[in-house]
Amino acid sequence: MVLGIESSCDETGAGIVQDGRLLAHVVASSMDEHARFGGVVPEIAARAHLQAFNPVVREALDRAGLRLGQIDAVAVTTGPGLSGALQVGLAGAKTLAYAAGVPLYGVHHLAGHVAADTLDHGPLPRPSVVLIVSGGHTSLLLVRDLVREPILHLGDTLDDAAGECFDKVARILGLPYPGGPAIDRAARDGDPRAVAFPRPLTRPGDDPYAFSFSGLKTAAARWVEDHRARGAQVPVADGAAALQEAVADVLTRKALAACAAHGVRTLIVVGGVAANSRVRALAERRCASAGVELRVPPMTLCTDNGAMIAAVGDLLVRSGAEPAPLDVSIDPSAPLEYAALTPLARTAARAA
Repeated sequence: MVLGIESSCDETGAGIVQDGRLLAHVVASSMDEHARFGGVVPEIAARAHLQAFNPVVREALDRAGLRLGQIDAVAVTTGPGLSGALQVGLAGAKTLAYAAGVPLYGVHHLAGHVAADTLDHGPLPRPSVVLIVSGGHTSLLLVRDLVREPILHLGDTLDDAAGECFDKVARILGLPYPGGPAIDRAARDGDPRAVAFPRPLTRPGDDPYAFSFSGLKTAAARWVEDHRARGAQVPVADGAAALQEAVADVLTRKALAACAAHGVRTLIVVGGVAANSRVRALAERRCASAGVELRVPPMTLCTDNGAMIAAVGDLLVRSGAEPAPLDVSIDPSAPLEYAALTPLARTAARAA
């Protein structure tokens, strides 16, 4: 049984996984504390993790009907993320592992998002194309064995991530933080064809798998400014629907192109933006037309959580990966190369 700890941003998560089966999953969010600032404040996030850590772990153990002494390993996010937030989670995880006398595994946050899908749908098909879409990341990956083989980046965002674009445009439209859910709600009453927003990096000659949402954000800002300059009311619902359609179109178009080019029959969409209704609906429609299986985790596992980190830890334990030393440190800007973020575990993965 593996206890997973996640504290990379504004959610304190604890999850327990045994042999690919989710036993417990608890998340405490400090999002409400950040909302009045329009974004995450690192110092507030770190303090919130300090306050939530023990209650969240205790509740996860209670829900699973376990004591700490029955845990076989602890996995924790060691990067990427906010430095102070990561430090809180890692310090707590080290304490738990030491107290229980069990191994500790350092896990890459984005690998956790990929592993979240296994908790609902079982082992990842090999190979799979994975689209990670969140507030800070937008990446297309080719994944074979998540914990034994290197993860191949087909494309990444060159500037703003999809979720970051939602957050920034939501603020311009006068919608609350976080922007993704607010855009999704507002778009229900809008016309996605009302505004001809651009589809970045989709012209012939563009990188087929790279993403860029900064220009789309700017186009939305200029559209709003034009209305205000004319003294006209901004049709917020139409703007939200058109923006959401543009983002969903680009994400799913590139993901399906990657599946076709690499002969992959499974697309996995993970991360916070995977909860967006239009992204899900368009992915379902395009995957069905292309004969590609679509896998998306349940909504509760799309955003940051400890269960996804426990899922990676469970895979690492079962693969025979070496645990991390207790002096392992965080890496706030860690690139996604391997699921494990410690030298010993990466060495074992390469050897396997």
